[in-house]
Amino acid sequence: MEHSILVAGGAGYIGTHTLVSLIQTGYRPVVFDNFSNSGIVAIERVEKITGVAVECIVGDIRDASALDSAFQQCADRGQPVSCVLHLAALKAVGESNSMPLAYYDNNVTGTLVLLEAMRRAGVGTIVFSSSATVYGEPEFLPFVETHRIAPTNPYGWTKAMVEQILRDLCASDPAIKAICLRYFNPIGAHESGLIGEDPRGEPNNLFPYITRTAVGRSACLRIFGDDYDTPDGTGVRDYVHVADLADGHVKAIDYALSSRSGQGFAAFNLGTGRGTSVKELIGAFERESGVPVPHQVTSRRAGDIGEAWADPALANQVLGWAARRSVDQMCRDGWNWQKNNPDGYPEKE
Repeated sequence: MEHSILVAGGAGYIGTHTLVSLIQTGYRPVVFDNFSNSGIVAIERVEKITGVAVECIVGDIRDASALDSAFQQCADRGQPVSCVLHLAALKAVGESNSMPLAYYDNNVTGTLVLLEAMRRAGVGTIVFSSSATVYGEPEFLPFVETHRIAPTNPYGWTKAMVEQILRDLCASDPAIKAICLRYFNPIGAHESGLIGEDPRGEPNNLFPYITRTAVGRSACLRIFGDDYDTPDGTGVRDYVHVADLADGHVKAIDYALSSRSGQGFAAFNLGTGRGTSVKELIGAFERESGVPVPHQVTSRRAGDIGEAWADPALANQVLGWAARRSVDQMCRDGWNWQKNNPDGYPEKE
């Protein structure tokens, strides 16, 4: 009997790249998405890359009946859901400070509704898209999975709360398995240039600001603070190629569905283990694209920290995952996407 992977939020930036990896590995993903920050064209591009039709169910993770229907559809055709990949979330740190209730409602309440629907459907395995923001201000670097959990913004708290919910759920029921993937900073795009990051409205992350400035959609890139205690004063982050991140999801699902994982809760960092400053990233992008990126320094953003990078050793040891692509390749692939899609995804193909 063939099984399905229900990918909540599968039409988004990380979701579409993960769909490609899942399909190429032999999994059958079923997308469940409300398309609030994405469009159907992104799914059509995934189909073009893989040559495989992708089933899409339109729905919101806060809608219990829509979730029940999605699980039932898969079961009725003899392809029941064996694992949920939970990527559905509001994800902008800055926005979460001004809209905390929306973030707690979507990210925490939505997860509770999803977990209840999984329980009704008899699905006991979930891989959750968490974030390195759960760590907050570093007590030490690099971050390891046993670091204190102390987020500095509502977005990070929503991820930390869901992790705690999953930890408690696993403790209450030995049949439940939950893997949390703590992303660092995904950038770049699929090497084909067909799919990439296309935020609605103003970007909340650095890299799409860089590419939009390079392509002329923004006049000038803002650098939020150059007075951090870092080598060049700008923030340092662990940038990871989105295609490497996608492969990490597949490795996590492989592990969760195998006998190796046993039962219970586990969390893994997904990063390269190397930090890159804002100015270094701009320089790498300019070298790879040949396009200058005008920029100016403004004040720090609330909730931002100076430095963050991962120790990815646990993911390497347990999941067999390691980031393989360089910052230069991230810039090269990200520019390839943006220059071929200067306005992002079209309304329709």
